[in-house]
Amino acid sequence: MSHKTNAARILDKSRIPYELKEYAFDESDLSAVTAAQKVGLNIEQVYKTLVARGDKTGVIVACIQGDHELYLKGLAALSGNKKVEVVPLKEVQPLTGYIRGGVSPIGMKKNYPVFMDSALTKLEKVSVSAGLRGLQLLLNPQDLINVTKAKLGNISTE
Repeated sequence: MSHKTNAARILDKSRIPYELKEYAFDESDLSAVTAAQKVGLNIEQVYKTLVARGDKTGVIVACIQGDHELYLKGLAALSGNKKVEVVPLKEVQPLTGYIRGGVSPIGMKKNYPVFMDSALTKLEKVSVSAGLRGLQLLLNPQDLINVTKAKLGNISTE
């Protein structure tokens, strides 16, 4: 499959080193936990990308550890909103250009504000979707923060 996704092209253009990890996916289980197992990474390293909408800012993007839940109050506070809700699944592709199970925080249709759980700074390498189901990007967390211009905070719970 070895595709160059929008996310990979942006990393190439920015001269950011990364590794692509391909795996066989099952549409009935697109979880980050399964992706981590299939690419041989600890779940602590695999971050899922969620699309939300704030009452003041509109669409925002959150990256949290794959087996954690989004902490909506934390995301609201960090993003300058009073209230934040995850967008309905049917809106994800029109907003981002990506399909469920393949949403990357890099290379969306628009440059939405990105927020990441600060726990990712403790990692040597972090993995996010490369923009396709069955394809993960593995890179340095600081490079991911820089390329997405992410703001860090406590936005997830176990």
